[in-house]
Amino acid sequence: MEEEKNVYSVWAMPTNAARERLKRVMEALRSEFGGPEFDPHITLVGAIKLTESEALDKFRSACEDLKRAYTVQMKSVSYGTFFYQCVYLLLQPTPQVMDVNAHCTGHFGYKSSTPYMPHLSLLYGDLTEEMKQRAKERVEVLDSSLGSLTFNIDSIALCKTDTEDRTLKSWGTIALHQLVA
Repeated sequence: MEEEKNVYSVWAMPTNAARERLKRVMEALRSEFGGPEFDPHITLVGAIKLTESEALDKFRSACEDLKRAYTVQMKSVSYGTFFYQCVYLLLQPTPQVMDVNAHCTGHFGYKSSTPYMPHLSLLYGDLTEEMKQRAKERVEVLDSSLGSLTFNIDSIALCKTDTEDRTLKSWGTIALHQLVA
């Protein structure tokens, strides 16, 4: 029997201290604006349909050359035009951030229809422009320096992320690769 294909993504994961700080803001936004719960992350490889064994092979191969933790710096709080980019922190597109993305997408054979925009989502949802603007302003009230936060990425995760499931209940981490500080 042929192995079933699912949707996978590769995420860069913040250190625990940064994760806790981000989660507090994310929880406050969800309580006010709704939306599903998800872990703070920076997407390196967007939704790609593979079997689990293909995804794990590509993930392990990509991780062989990813050894060291790296630093990311936020540039601003912003909002987008679709569910998975509702309200987010835009990252400085440093050479290291862009190189890790290129490295991972190369191993996965992932081709995006748009240039990579490194970001960390704070809220998923279908909100009006006015609501997104309010949520953006709320972030600045909840944690005024979040838009310029700098933190380390200390692990890379392979996640099952069925984009049709907007509750995110089917989402989960399949494998985790620790980076060395």
